Amino acid sequence: MHQSRMKAAEKQTVEKKENGALELEKIYENKTMELENVKKTVGNDHDEPKINYRGWKAMPFIIGNETFEKLGAVGTLANLLIYLTSVFNMKNITAATIINIFNGTANFGTMIGAYLCDTYFGRYNTLGFATVASFLGLQAIQLTAAIPTLHPPHCAAESSTCKGPTAGQMAFLLSGFGLMIIGAGGVRPCNLAFGADQFNPNTESGKRGINSFFNWYFCTFTFAQMVSLTLIVYVQSNVSWAIGLAIPALLMLIACVVFFMGTKIYVRVPATGSPMTSVAQVIVVAVKKRQLKQPDQPLLSLFNYIPPGSINCKLRHTDQFRFLDKAAMLTPEDHINPDGSAANRWRLCSVQQVEEVKCVLRVLPTWFAAVIFHLMINQQHTYAVFQAQQSNRRLGNISFKIPAASYVVFMMLSMTIWIPIYDRIFVPFLRRLTGKEGGITLLQRMGIGIGISIITMLVSGVVEEHRRTTALTKPTVGFQPRRGAVSSMSGMFLIPQFALAGLADAFTSIGLVEFYYKQFPENMRSIGGSLFFCALAGSSYLSSLLITIVHQTTQGAATGNWLPEDLNKGRLDYFYYMIAGLEVLNLGYFLVYARWYEYRETGAGSATTIEFEANGEAKQSDKTLV
Repeated sequence: MHQSRMKAAEKQTVEKKENGALELEKIYENKTMELENVKKTVGNDHDEPKINYRGWKAMPFIIGNETFEKLGAVGTLANLLIYLTSVFNMKNITAATIINIFNGTANFGTMIGAYLCDTYFGRYNTLGFATVASFLGLQAIQLTAAIPTLHPPHCAAESSTCKGPTAGQMAFLLSGFGLMIIGAGGVRPCNLAFGADQFNPNTESGKRGINSFFNWYFCTFTFAQMVSLTLIVYVQSNVSWAIGLAIPALLMLIACVVFFMGTKIYVRVPATGSPMTSVAQVIVVAVKKRQLKQPDQPLLSLFNYIPPGSINCKLRHTDQFRFLDKAAMLTPEDHINPDGSAANRWRLCSVQQVEEVKCVLRVLPTWFAAVIFHLMINQQHTYAVFQAQQSNRRLGNISFKIPAASYVVFMMLSMTIWIPIYDRIFVPFLRRLTGKEGGITLLQRMGIGIGISIITMLVSGVVEEHRRTTALTKPTVGFQPRRGAVSSMSGMFLIPQFALAGLADAFTSIGLVEFYYKQFPENMRSIGGSLFFCALAGSSYLSSLLITIVHQTTQGAATGNWLPEDLNKGRLDYFYYMIAGLEVLNLGYFLVYARWYEYRETGAGSATTIEFEANGEAKQSDKTLV
């Protein structure tokens, strides 16, 4: 008796499930057949305006603008740390904190710039406004050096106390920083995409042009850094700060002129709305439909629609983050427009939208790894420069001294030398071994860079310990004003840590940019580019926080303050070893993430879709991803 009741209950449950599935399939079938009938009357013949791609004819203006813009921006930022400590009489901690906050805010601003560009203004208008803002910011900073009343009085080398900047002087300086932040927020997320807009992505010559433009972009960026870290820094440190800061401002003015000279031939892609709206829709609808049961057969029960003319490739359904699939589940309350789209996208999303959000969520954990990785890069741009200041920077027996900020050029040289070697020798060799197009995967490439960052910080700590010991036990070769004695250790001992930092950057940063470009949906690539800069921003803020915490907590420690003004009295090597420990933890985290990650298929895979025939029966078809 009891068994018969159980069988009857089970049979009733099965019937309910079958009826529910049939009802859901019937809803989808009716709405899909209704859609197909309406499509026949509406048609798909939409005449799109023909775009006149000028390609390389526009490149002299765009690449010229890029070159002068980078020369201007990097020419000022490269030596800004020394400017704040020597002209504005700031302490090392204060100057390093201001630089980290400035870099962080400028990089976080790229997310706002990307949003405004995609949603309202377009790339041309955003770039034009941002370039002018950058020029005004550089000019304001130059005036603080040229006009005596805009900076504190000069501090004599033998003076132990120096007068700091007044509130008005700091306000004028920070206004220049603010304008540069606005400029960076518009230029950084838009410049690569704007250059690529000038080529037709649907032709072979256009695709080759886009690839060549990327190569020229990184070439001009490296060239600008090399010139800024040598010639411009030398003028600033040895001739005049007023002249040395006027040169970048003049170069930025030339960048503005060159950019607007090409206005008539540019392809200007209009703003099409922010793709982040689609992300928000998927999350909101998934929350609204959270009570629905997870579909057993997603391909039969999820709403599948791709807008005509969409630049995004077809994505296959994946099992990760399946709770988001509920956003694409059809219910009796959902309605479909005649063109196939959802009547209310805040109540029903397509499976394509859901998979695009999944792409974004899968990529986001790399942001945290990038933040920790760039702690190493930040130290080479800040405290490694202070190391150089208290090292023997003379070349042999001649009187010429390498400017402290110019040592960062060895990081650029390392990248410049390694990239072609890696591309021409290592990639073909690894391709034969692994069968992968890039030789190794992008995540493997980034992991190698994180591993090298650990070695970089260990080498930095060993070199600093040697520099400090030499300064305390052997005769010194001079005195750095308001710092301390200059160690007799040659500044050339700093080259290995800069070279290793450049090598790590070539693996991780370039791999990260390519990873974001390939793994983000096509209409979110400007957001992906800004995410890279947001990682730099997070790293700058974290570095500033760590410096403040270490400075405050070690003041009363038995080992003494790790980060005093005079590095000979501190333990900068301990700070470097602490960063190395964080990089070890970061590598472990990244390896776990890399094993979990599923790459987005963009060309070699296939996406399974559901097509409804005239009789209402569903069939599966495999379509190659574009």
